[in-house]
Amino acid sequence: MYRIHQIKLPINAGTDCLGKKAAKILGLNQSDIKSIEIYKRSIDARKKDDVNYVYAVDVEVYKNSNKKFKQNEVSIIDKKEFIIKKIDNSNEKTVIIGLGPAGLFAGYVLAKAGLKPVIFERGKCCAERQKDINNFFTTGKLEPDSNVCFGEGGAGTFSDGKLNTLIKDREGFSKFVLKTFVEFGAQEDILYDAKPHIGTDRLVDVVSNMRRSIEELGGEVHFESKLEKIEHDGNKFTNLIINGNKITADRVILATGHSARDTFEMLYSQNFTLNPKAYAIGVRVLHSQELINKSQYKEEFYKLPAASYKLTHTCRNGRGVYSFCMCPGGYVVNASSEEEYLTVNGMSYASRDGNTANAAIVVTVSPEDFLRDGFENTPLCGMYFQRKYEKLAYNECQGRIIAQKLKDFINNKPSDKIPEGLSVKGMYKAGNINNCLPDYVCKSISEGMCAFDRKIHGFGDDETILLGIETRTSSPVRIERDESYQSNIRGIYPCGEGAGYAGGIMSAAIDGIKIACRIINEME
Repeated sequence: MYRIHQIKLPINAGTDCLGKKAAKILGLNQSDIKSIEIYKRSIDARKKDDVNYVYAVDVEVYKNSNKKFKQNEVSIIDKKEFIIKKIDNSNEKTVIIGLGPAGLFAGYVLAKAGLKPVIFERGKCCAERQKDINNFFTTGKLEPDSNVCFGEGGAGTFSDGKLNTLIKDREGFSKFVLKTFVEFGAQEDILYDAKPHIGTDRLVDVVSNMRRSIEELGGEVHFESKLEKIEHDGNKFTNLIINGNKITADRVILATGHSARDTFEMLYSQNFTLNPKAYAIGVRVLHSQELINKSQYKEEFYKLPAASYKLTHTCRNGRGVYSFCMCPGGYVVNASSEEEYLTVNGMSYASRDGNTANAAIVVTVSPEDFLRDGFENTPLCGMYFQRKYEKLAYNECQGRIIAQKLKDFINNKPSDKIPEGLSVKGMYKAGNINNCLPDYVCKSISEGMCAFDRKIHGFGDDETILLGIETRTSSPVRIERDESYQSNIRGIYPCGEGAGYAGGIMSAAIDGIKIACRIINEME
C-alpha cells in the first residue's frame, strides 16, 4: 500500500479528485486504484493569499507503480490494525479503578476479549455529573466526587475532547481509539484531521455509549464507588476497600486520574513506590476568535474551521513558557475538585463556534522548584505545591475564577473592572494573579505574552484577559511500574495520566489498551 503525502486542494474543493491526483502521482491509471482512504488532513496557511487543505492518503492498487518518487512524496506502508484477542472461559476477575479514558478503554478491550471487568468510579454517570457541574458553575457549590475532574469519562470529558497525540503508534492503537469513538457517536473527521477533537457536548454521549457497550458485553460499572484503601501483604495486594466494603480481585488496573489526591496520599501511606514529576502551571488567556482567525488565515478565515495556535518562548530567566490545550471557540471552566481550592481549564463544544479562543499559558515546574518552595522531599511534594497555589487562588477571589487584564498583571496590581459576559463557565471576579503563582512563573508569563504578540499581533494587548490559575496540566506524581506494568505491590497496574504515563485523552486511552493487552496475554 502507498501513502501519498502533501496533496494540496483548495479549501473549497471536494475530495472527489483525490483519486485522480493519486493516480497521477503514482504514474498509474485511475482504474489501477483499488481503494483510497484519507489518512490525514491539515491546513496550510503559510501563504495568507493561498490557503489549502493538505491531504495524506493511503492508496491500495491493483498493480504496483514503477515510478521513482521524490523524497517524502510517497512511502510504502504496511498498515497495522489492532485486533483484540479472545479469551475463553476465564474466571479471573479484573477490577478497574476509574472510568476516565484509560479505564474506559482498558475496560472496553477486556470486555471485547470476552472478559468481564468490574469498574468502580468515584463520580457519577455523565447525565448526573452534568447536573452537578452546571450547579457548581451557577452557585459555586462543589461536589467533591462529581465535578469537572471526577465522574464518567474523567477530566477529558469536560475539557474539549482533543485527540491529538505525539505517540508513535506502531500497533494501530491510535486508529483503534479514533474508530471506537466514531462507532459510539463521534464525528468521522476525527479519523483524519491533523488536530482531531470531539467536543464536550458530543463526548458525554460517546463516553456513555461506550460504557453501556461494556455492560452489554458482561462488564460491570459501579458509580459513586470510591477506592479508600488497597490492602496488601507487603508484596501482593489482597483486597480493595471501596465505600467501606472489601472487594477481592485477581488484578487491579489503577486508572484514577491526575486529580485523585486522596488516592495518592493513600498509596504513599501504603508504601507504594511513587515519585514526584514535573508539570506546568500558569493562566488561561482569552482572545476573540476573530483575532486568531485573521492572524492565521487572513482573508480566507471565514471559509475554514476556527483557527488554533501553538506558541513557545524561552525566557531570559532560562524557563520556557508555552501555550497548552488551546480551545478554539471555547470557554474557560472552573475545574476545581477540592473544596476551598481553585483551578481552571478550557473546553470547546463540537462546533467550536464560540466568539472567543482560550489557551493555557504555562511554565514548567520541577521537583527542584517544589523543594525551593520549602516542601519536604517526598513523592507528594509536587501535589502539595499545587495545593498551595490553588489555595491562594481560592482565597484571592473567594472561590471565584480570578480575572485580570494583562497590563495589570504585568504591573502587579488588580484590575479595577472586568467585562461582564466573558466566555467562562463558572463565576469570576477581578483579582491579582500575581498573588497566586510563584514570582518566576508570573515573570515568565509576562515576558512570554509580549513575545507572543510579535507572532500574533494583538495577543499581548493591554486589555487581554487572563484567568487563573491553571495547575492540572498533568499529574504531579508517577506511580512506578515495571516492564509488566505492575507496581511494587504485585497485581496492581498503574495506568493513564493519573499514574504519570499519559498526557491527554489519546495517550491515556492507549495506555489503558496496552495494560488490557498485557493482562489478556497473561491469561492465554
